[in-house]
Amino acid sequence: MTAPTPARAAAVALGAVLPVAVGVAIWLTGRHHSPDYTTSLFGAHDAAAVTLKARLGTALFGLAVVQVLLALWMYGRSRPGRVRIAHRAVGWLAFLLSVPIAFHCVRTYGVETSSTRVFLHSVAGCALYGAFVAKVLLVRSRRLPGWTLPVAGGALFTAIGLLWYSASLWALNGFTVPGL
Repeated sequence: MTAPTPARAAAVALGAVLPVAVGVAIWLTGRHHSPDYTTSLFGAHDAAAVTLKARLGTALFGLAVVQVLLALWMYGRSRPGRVRIAHRAVGWLAFLLSVPIAFHCVRTYGVETSSTRVFLHSVAGCALYGAFVAKVLLVRSRRLPGWTLPVAGGALFTAIGLLWYSASLWALNGFTVPGL
C-alpha cells in the first residue's frame, strides 16, 4: 500500500471539513441573524407562510423517499444508466425546492433553541446542507470505501425526515407531533 500524496490528503481533508463547515456556517448565520417575522414566502405571510412551507416540506420529503427508492434500484443494477439520470434530476429538484424553505426559515426565525422541537429542526436544517455537500463530493469519488456514499445519502434523508417531522408534520397536525 502506498502513502497518499499531499494533494490526495488535502482533498480528503477538504472533503471531510467542507460539509461540516457548511453546516456550522448556516448555524452561525442563523444564530447571529435578527429574525424578521415580516418575511414572505412566495407572497404568503404568517400562518399562510407556515402552511405553505409545510406543504413544500412534505413535497421535499416525498422527493427524498423517491431518491432512496431510486438509489436502492440503482444499486440493484437494474438499468442503472436511466436510474442515475432520474436520481440526479430528482435530487436537484429536491435541492431547489429546499432553498426557498431554508431561506424563509433562516430569514424569518434564524436558528433558535427555545424548545426541543425547534432545536431539532434547527440542527437538522444545518445538517441537511452539510450532508448535501458531502454527498455531492462523495458521488464523484471512486477511491473512498463504498459505504461512504450511502452513509452520506442516509444522513441527507435523515435530515430531511427530521425537518419534515419537526415542522411540516407539526404544522399540518395542529402544531403538535408525538414525542416533541
